[in-house]
Amino acid sequence: MQIQNQEYKYILAKNRVVKIAKFYKHLSIYLLINTVLTTIFIIGDLNEGATLNDAFLNYGNYKIWFFWGIAIAFKAFNVFGFNLILSKDWEERKLKEYVNIAYKK
Repeated sequence: MQIQNQEYKYILAKNRVVKIAKFYKHLSIYLLINTVLTTIFIIGDLNEGATLNDAFLNYGNYKIWFFWGIAIAFKAFNVFGFNLILSKDWEERKLKEYVNIAYKK
């Protein structure tokens, strides 16, 4: 029975590692492709006569970062869960902080 339990834990751990690896590959692709596309968009603006400042500040050049970033955020929550932001350590630190504040009064 214990061998089956260990095999099950191994399979779960392996699946988690695969999900994390896929997330990091997706994040790398996101950064690479969006950097290239943004560079192309800025160069295109410059070729159309925009100033360097206008080309860099054009919101349209960065829209893809925002929309694809939403997908990356959902994937991160799927892989890492909500604990990515609010981990157990954070909860414990906040609890201690509020307890200390309550006893100081």
